[in-house]
Amino acid sequence: MLMRHQSVTLRGSIPALVTPFRAGDGDLDETALGRLAERAVNHGASGVVVCGSTGEAAAMTADEQARAIRAVGEAVGNRVPVIAGIGAACTQAAMAMAAAAERCGASALLCAAPPYVKPSQEGMRAHLRAIGSATGVPIILYDVPSRVGVRFDDETIARLFEDGVIVALKDATADLARPASLRRLCGTELQQLSGDDATALAHLAMGGIGCISVTANVVPALCAAMQNAWSEQDFGQAAQLRDWLVPLHQALFMEVNPVPVKGAMGLLGLCDWKPRLPLVRASDTVLAALERILRGLMLVEHSLGRSMAHRKHDVKGRSVEDPEGARSVLVHGSSVAEMGDVLFR
Repeated sequence: MLMRHQSVTLRGSIPALVTPFRAGDGDLDETALGRLAERAVNHGASGVVVCGSTGEAAAMTADEQARAIRAVGEAVGNRVPVIAGIGAACTQAAMAMAAAAERCGASALLCAAPPYVKPSQEGMRAHLRAIGSATGVPIILYDVPSRVGVRFDDETIARLFEDGVIVALKDATADLARPASLRRLCGTELQQLSGDDATALAHLAMGGIGCISVTANVVPALCAAMQNAWSEQDFGQAAQLRDWLVPLHQALFMEVNPVPVKGAMGLLGLCDWKPRLPLVRASDTVLAALERILRGLMLVEHSLGRSMAHRKHDVKGRSVEDPEGARSVLVHGSSVAEMGDVLFR
């Protein structure tokens, strides 16, 4: 039976937001999360993901996930899609998560295969169809075998798309042959997003339309600029921006995600840098590497970010002055935290 969901248009740079927790009691910091979402959109993000892998959804309660989705929705309004991560080994639990995310105002759902249990292709199709039956919100399939232990076959993806279960794919396999293969099976209507920052530009060249990004938490304007340069066919500029971003991509995966990106956000003074157990904070080696890289990149990020953020919009879309975005003072030799305070507060 063909399913019919609402539509959502995806493109460009879509940060998979980290989830800030308060330093004192470890509770969800909704205020900081809202600031991160608004900062990302003001600096060029075309959407935001909340409660994904980078957002430590597996370490959050159902109530915290609902609060996080609402906080992000209130921060960005209707300016960009708010995509909520969904994942559970139990199909009934995943259906409940989908329904809850819809009630909280999510624009789309990001759904992975059930972790740990390693279902067959038929089982994964049935799992996604069951989630689709529980909600009218568009579903983005999240193929991330390194996290869940199984990979969706191209034919399975094509069947889910043809049946109206999914509208898009986030591909975290780094398989650069896949976009062209899926275009042959599904045409151009299946919206294909990279889930791997390091190969995001190559994914565009093979038929992708954007990236759900870890790195865009840290330098949203740079990531958006690379995507925009490609869409405007300025391939040389896109390649230059990619090259600038490579060291940061590498540093952000020196340890398991989201440990390093939480460290980077802490260095910039944007949120507390500690993840929840069983993850622990980034090592001193990782933090030192990030600080070296960020000193250079923040100058470029600031230049790009000012052009996007010198005017911003409130949640109703009305243009308002943003004096912080218009600031251009950078003190040579400032710490990364001081630069973050100047650039993003």
